[in-house]
Amino acid sequence: MWKDKAVMMVDDDMIDTMTVRRAFRELEIQVSLVTAENGEEAIRYLEEANDKPGLILLDLNMPVMNGVEFLGRVKSDPDLRRIPVVVLTTSREMEDRQECFGHSVAGYMVKPIDYADFKELMRTIDQYWSRSEAL
Repeated sequence: MWKDKAVMMVDDDMIDTMTVRRAFRELEIQVSLVTAENGEEAIRYLEEANDKPGLILLDLNMPVMNGVEFLGRVKSDPDLRRIPVVVLTTSREMEDRQECFGHSVAGYMVKPIDYADFKELMRTIDQYWSRSEAL
């Protein structure tokens, strides 16, 4: 069950991280949020953690190791590839979408600018994963 595990957010934008925390709190989504500022930091955490996250929210545009590079590493690792990854990015580029889905992401969502829309996006993610685990 994904809600028994943390959600990992891989994003270098602290405001986006605070926004996700706020949305989770307001929506009463009671999971811990583990953060990493780039793909390299996230890989290091995933390799060392005893309890892997139940879901990864991933930005594409980050320093050191970007989101696509991170996806390549995670999806090629037998111990990590089953963790669902939802890309949460500002990129509307079809090439980015195709590349991400080529790495078997569970979803690709463009970050809205408006907080109410962002909160609704977090509600959608929560509802999708809650329904998926009930099947």
